[in-house]
Amino acid sequence: MKQIKHYYSLGAYFEARTVKDIIKPAKSILNKVSVKVALDEMQTRAVDSSPVIDQRGELLGTVSQNKMNREVGGFGHDPNTEPIEAHIDRNNPYCFEDQTVAAAEQMMLNTKIGEVFVVTREKLLVGTINIESIVAQKHGRKDPLGASEKSAPRSITIRFAPQS
Repeated sequence: MKQIKHYYSLGAYFEARTVKDIIKPAKSILNKVSVKVALDEMQTRAVDSSPVIDQRGELLGTVSQNKMNREVGGFGHDPNTEPIEAHIDRNNPYCFEDQTVAAAEQMMLNTKIGEVFVVTREKLLVGTINIESIVAQKHGRKDPLGASEKSAPRSITIRFAPQS
C-alpha cells in the first residue's frame, strides 16, 4: 500500500498549532506569602511583576513591585506580615493551552498585549506565550527573531497601528 505524503504550507501548519506547542514556563508566587517574600523573589528573578497561584496552581492574577511598594510602604504596613492577597491584580488576560496559536495571536493583537499567561481549562498556570515567539513560529523559526540561545539577547519593539 502506497503512503500518501501530506505537504502543508507553513501558514496552514501555523494555523493548526496549539499554544502548548510554544509556551515558555512561568515562575510564580504562592498567594499565601508576605509582600516581603514576594518582593525578594521578584528582585532575585529581576522581574517587575509575577503571576500569583494558589496551592493547586490556579492562576489568581499578578502582583507588581511598584504597586506593592506604593500600597504597603505608603500606608505604613509591615511588608513582613502583610499578605500579597490584597495586592493581586485579578484582571489579567490569558489563553488556554489547547487554543490555536493563531487565536492567541489575534487576542494579543486585539488587546495590544505582548505576552499572556497560558492556563489549562481548569485555569491552572502552565506558562506564558509572547508575540515574539508567535512571529518566530509563523516564519518557521524555533526562537524569536532567529536568535540562537548562545547569541546576545535581542530586543523588539512592538507597535500597534491605531484601529479605525
